[in-house]
Amino acid sequence: MSQGTVNPVFRMFFKFILIAWAVCVLYPLIWTILSALKDNQQFFLGKPWDIPKLPLLWSNFSYVWGKYNFGHNFMNSLVVTLVSTIFGVLLSATTAYVIARFTFRGNGLLYYSYLSYMMIPTFLGIIPLFFLLNDLHLTNNLFGLILVYMVTAVPFAVFVLVSFFKSLPSELEEAASIDGASHYGIFFRIMLPLAKPGLMSVAIITVLNIWNEYVFALVLINDPTKYTIPVAIAVMQGEMQYRTEWGPLFAALIISMGPTIVFYSIFQKQITGGITAGALKG
Repeated sequence: MSQGTVNPVFRMFFKFILIAWAVCVLYPLIWTILSALKDNQQFFLGKPWDIPKLPLLWSNFSYVWGKYNFGHNFMNSLVVTLVSTIFGVLLSATTAYVIARFTFRGNGLLYYSYLSYMMIPTFLGIIPLFFLLNDLHLTNNLFGLILVYMVTAVPFAVFVLVSFFKSLPSELEEAASIDGASHYGIFFRIMLPLAKPGLMSVAIITVLNIWNEYVFALVLINDPTKYTIPVAIAVMQGEMQYRTEWGPLFAALIISMGPTIVFYSIFQKQITGGITAGALKG
C-alpha cells in the first residue's frame, strides 16, 4: 500500500500517537527545568507542577556548582568520558580491523568472544573486578575508572566496526601494499578514514553511555573529590532531602543532562545513519 492510499483515519491515529509520545518525553524535562528555578517556599506552599514565580532563581545553578563542588565533579566526568572514548574507540577500531581483514585460526572465536560480553550483566562481574583493581591499586582512582570504561566499550564497538571494515574494498589495501605501505600505514591512512561513519556512531554512543554510567563509578570511587556526575547527584540527593534544597537538586540534574541533550541533538543523524549503514554493510 503506497503512502497516498493510506487511510486518513490511520494517519491521524499515528500522528496522535507520535504527539502523545512527544509530550510524555518532553513533559518531565520541562518540569525539571521549571523546578530548578523555584525556591523551597514554592515547593511546599504551591503545587509541585506550578510555574515558578518571579523572580526566577537562576542562582540555584551557581549555588550547586560552588557549594557542592559540582563543577569539580563535572570536570571529572568530562575527563573520564573523553579519555575513555578516545582510547576505547581506537582500541576497538584496531581490533575490529584485524578481525574483519585478516584470516587466522580462531578469528570467529575471537569475534564471538567479544559479542558474548554484551550478554553478561554488569553486576555479575562487579565484585571480581573490584578485587582485581584493588590488588592493582586502581580503586578510588580516575585512571582505573577510565580503564574499566575503555574496556567495556570495546565489545559493542567491535560489533559495529567489523561490518564497516569488511565492506571496504580489498583493492585499496593491495594498491597501498604495492606502493610500500605497512599494515599500520594502510590502517591509519586508508582504512580508518573510510570507516569514519562507524567511528562517529561508536564514539557518540560511548560518550553517552560513559557520561551516565553509575554502577562502576559508585563501586570503584569513594573519594568525593573524584566523584563523577551520576554519583555526585546521588550523594547530593541524600543530603538535600534533609535540607529541603529541591531547587538546587533539580539544577544539578539540568547541568548533568545539558551536555548529553546538546550532544545527541547535534549528532543524532550520525548515530542512526552510522549504525544503519553498518547493519546494511554487514
